[in-house]
Amino acid sequence: MKFNRNHTGKAGLFWILGLISILLVGCDAGSDTAKTSTAKTESGVASTVTPATAPALTPTAAQSDATRQAMPEVVMYKAPNCDCCTGWADHLRKEGFTVVVHKRDDMDAIKTRFGVSQKLASCHTAIVDGYVIEGHVPAADVERLLKERPDIAGLTAPGMPMKSPGMQKAGQEPQGYDVLAFDKDGKATVFHRY
Repeated sequence: MKFNRNHTGKAGLFWILGLISILLVGCDAGSDTAKTSTAKTESGVASTVTPATAPALTPTAAQSDATRQAMPEVVMYKAPNCDCCTGWADHLRKEGFTVVVHKRDDMDAIKTRFGVSQKLASCHTAIVDGYVIEGHVPAADVERLLKERPDIAGLTAPGMPMKSPGMQKAGQEPQGYDVLAFDKDGKATVFHRY
C-alpha cells in the first residue's frame, strides 16, 4: 500500500510539473510582445520588466495592469535640463501612465503650437489623447479628464507651484494651487483646487 501512495504522489507531482511546463511554453509564445515592449522602453522612458523580474499578478494587480495598458500615451515636451519636468513624468509613470519625453530648446514654439497662452504656461507641455496638459498637473486630474472627456483644450497648473508633483518630494499630496481647465480661446476655469 505504501508503494502505491508514493507512486501516486510521484505521478501527481509529474502531472503538475508537466502542466507547469505547458503553461511556460504558452507564456514563451507570447514573449515577442515582451521583447517588443522592452525594445520600445530601452531609451529609459519607462522601466523594463522581464518575465524573470515581473511581479506575480493578483486579480487586483491584473485589473490595475489592464487599466494602465488602456491609458493613452503621454507625450511630453520639456527643456533639456529641467529636472522638475522629469519629476512630473516620473509621477505619471508611478500612476500607470506611459510617458514619452522629447527634450526641446524651442518650448515657446511648442506652447504656441498647442495653444497655451503665456498666462497659462508652465515649464513643460504634454499631449494625451488630444488634450494638452501644461505643467505640474497631478495624475489624478489627468485620469479624471480622460474619464469625463469635457469639451476643453486641456488642463494647466500655471507657473511652477511649489507643492505639486515634480516640484516637491515624490509621494507628497499636492496643495496650495489650482489646476485649471482651458478652452481653445484660452478661457480658464478651476478644474481642481488643492
